[in-house]
Amino acid sequence: MSFTFCMAAGDARQQAAGRALREAGCLPAGPEHADFLLLPMPLSAVTPGQLDLLCRARPGTPVFAGRMTPEAQNGIRHAGGVPVDYYTRSELASLNAVPTAEGCLCLLMQMRTRTLWESPVLVLGFGRVGQAVARRLVALGALVTVAARNADQRAEARCCGCHAAPLTALERLLPQFDAVVNTIPAMVLPAELLGRLPRGAVIVDLASAPGGVDFAAARSMGLQAQLAPGLPGRCAPDTAGELIAQTILTILHEQGRETV
Repeated sequence: MSFTFCMAAGDARQQAAGRALREAGCLPAGPEHADFLLLPMPLSAVTPGQLDLLCRARPGTPVFAGRMTPEAQNGIRHAGGVPVDYYTRSELASLNAVPTAEGCLCLLMQMRTRTLWESPVLVLGFGRVGQAVARRLVALGALVTVAARNADQRAEARCCGCHAAPLTALERLLPQFDAVVNTIPAMVLPAELLGRLPRGAVIVDLASAPGGVDFAAARSMGLQAQLAPGLPGRCAPDTAGELIAQTILTILHEQGRETV
C-alpha cells in the first residue's frame, strides 16, 4: 500500500524523512490530495505557512510532527487536522537512542584532550539513552560507572560491563570523574554536587530541556557543561529522518489507513 503526503519545509532531518517516504513508495501531493501531512520536529506552534497547508487539506487528515506542544496540537485541530506526535512512539525513542549516543561520543571527544579508552566516565541514568551511551563507551574501552536510582537498572548496567552505584552515592563518586553524561530529566547536578568534580571536567547533558545540570554554576567553576538536545537531527539527520518515516508508515498501517 502506498500513500500520498504533503511535507512542510524543515531541517535536514525533515528533508531526509521526505526522501525516505518517497523511497518507500509514497508520492508527494498537494495538501488537498494528501493522505497525511508531515510537519517538522519540534513543533512549538503552527506557522502561517503550515496553517495554509492545514486549511487546504481534507478535514480529518492525519498531521504528523514530533514533540508537539499543546498549542501546536490545538492549532492543528482548529484547522481540521488530526495531530499525531510520532515522537511519543516507544520504538522511535529506542531507535533514536543510537544516533543520540553516537552524537554524545562525538561531543565528548571534541570537548576532551584525552581518549575515551581507559578513561573513567560517569553515566547518570540507565534508560534507553543511558544504555546506548554506556554500551558504546564500554566498546571503546572506557571505564564506565552508571549511577541510577533503580536497582534493576544498576544490575543491568553491571551485566553490560559497567560499574554501578545509586544516585545517592554521587557526592562520593564525582571526584573520580572528569567526564559525565547525564540522561536524567531532573536537577541531579546542582551547584553543591558540581563542586565535587575536578576542575576542567566535561559534562554532556542529554536530558530534555532545561536538563539536569546547574549550567551557570558549572561555568563559574570552570567546568565544560553542554546541554545537547536533538542530537539525532544534528549529527545523523539522514538516519533520524529515515526512522521518522518508518514510524509514520507503521502508525498508518496500524490505523488501517487506506489510500484515496
